[in-house]
Amino acid sequence: MNQVALRNATEKDFATIVRLNESEVQHTSPMDVERLAQLDQLSCVHKVATIGGTIAAFLLAMRNGTPYVNDNFEWFVAKYPEFIYVDRVVVAASFSRLKLGSRLYADLFDYARQNRVPVITCEYNIDPPNEPSRRFHDKFAFEEVGTQWVSNRTKLVSLQVAKT
Repeated sequence: MNQVALRNATEKDFATIVRLNESEVQHTSPMDVERLAQLDQLSCVHKVATIGGTIAAFLLAMRNGTPYVNDNFEWFVAKYPEFIYVDRVVVAASFSRLKLGSRLYADLFDYARQNRVPVITCEYNIDPPNEPSRRFHDKFAFEEVGTQWVSNRTKLVSLQVAKT
């Protein structure tokens, strides 16, 4: 098997990242290249996991204090003075079970500790349910700190926090 590498995402990766996001859009939210470029500019961490040079997963996260307009991010802004918000982490189905999401999260937690950020925040759908995401986040000791309806009340999300 080819070596797994984590690296910062570059503009050359954007089209691939958008396609990967689209393959899991039922669990994330839509994103075109223009939107990804905006999110990349707001991010503190935007990494890809590659296998043999192929992008197999990505993670996009923002730091508190970022002018990011997002209902879930704003919920955390109102409650936590310092945090990193995981906007999305996506692993290609063809590369599932290789622990790429776990590697990206381990890297993110290292980044948070190095920058003295006390918590990492995220959300996942509980209606409709996203059981793979719930199980994944449980492994990193995330705990529910609230819930809210988003997307015109079509999704109920669990707002999660993990200490670094």
